[in-house]
Amino acid sequence: MTAYQMLVAVHVLVGAVALVTFWTAALLRKGTPAHRNTGRVYLSAMVGIVVTGAPMAIVRWIDGHIVTAAFLAYLVVITSTGVWVSWRAIRDKTSPQRFVGPVYVSFGALSLLSGAGVLALGIKAGAPLLMGFSAVGLFTGFDMLRRRVRRATFARTPRWWMTQHYTAMIGNGIATHIAFLGIGLPRLLPSVNGTVLHYLSWFGPLAVAIIAKIVLDRRWKPRPVVKPVPAAASTQEA
Repeated sequence: MTAYQMLVAVHVLVGAVALVTFWTAALLRKGTPAHRNTGRVYLSAMVGIVVTGAPMAIVRWIDGHIVTAAFLAYLVVITSTGVWVSWRAIRDKTSPQRFVGPVYVSFGALSLLSGAGVLALGIKAGAPLLMGFSAVGLFTGFDMLRRRVRRATFARTPRWWMTQHYTAMIGNGIATHIAFLGIGLPRLLPSVNGTVLHYLSWFGPLAVAIIAKIVLDRRWKPRPVVKPVPAAASTQEA
């Protein structure tokens, strides 16, 4: 077994751990010790995916597979961003200003630039997959930088840390399931591979994540407070 094959094997192993612990943490009651401990294992596995994925992208680049290398590097960027945000949102829950500090800005800028790069590469190569998936980095980067600019307003948002945490974890879930459906499953079951599965494996998790985000936002995002109209004012208007 070559060094690269060993690297891929470790990548697959930590990916399997991430897949299992993602759903375990998702199904456990939020805030419990079991949920927190499982979440830590999941994020550790995601760090392992990033650490092994980066050199895989470099090897692909050296071998001349430019498009594959660029896309792998892009996945490393958006996965790293999701892992950092989901972790720091909990750690910095009492300090939103620290949360949106220099590291946050760096990840936001890197996500935006990498998304733009993948979009340009997709247009040049005529690859719908690259063009469509570039939206993740573009939106994430823009949203993070916008939040930094409006940090004073963001700091007053109730339960901001919870929203940031579950949003980032949803993003991490996209990466986990894309890796399994788009890369792992076709190798395990070559008979199920095909064009339909290829696009479904990439855009299916993204669609499910958007729905999950909408549902969770409705449940946890603070609703605007409607101030009652003073009785005197109502009488005068009448």
